[in-house]
Amino acid sequence: MADERARNPMNPEKEFFERLASGRFMIQKSRSTGGHVYHPRVAEPGTGATDLEWVEASGRGIVYSTTVIRGKPPAANANLALIDLAEGPRMMSRVDGIAPEAVKIGMAVRARIITEEEHPLVVFEPAEG
Repeated sequence: MADERARNPMNPEKEFFERLASGRFMIQKSRSTGGHVYHPRVAEPGTGATDLEWVEASGRGIVYSTTVIRGKPPAANANLALIDLAEGPRMMSRVDGIAPEAVKIGMAVRARIITEEEHPLVVFEPAEG
């Protein structure tokens, strides 16, 4: 499946990760509807619009949902969060920089790009002020 994705010339997921690897958090936007799209796709959900272009995400978001994943000692606890991006889409990620138990629904967060196990990822941290 991964090899098939790499060979497919219409591969928005590959484009997303290439941009992320270069330090840019980009999402898609339909030219005709103005709707923002995440996870990368070839058409906008709900409308089917295929006129998607890449735009820079603001990086701002609000925690919609969060859960603490309890690590078996000596592993640390972690969090898993759904983040409502300022542009509208919701994405799954985690909130770094605070204890997993301190992440709260409604908390303002800001995206940052990290590299983990040689792959770029979008994670969030509490927004200042």
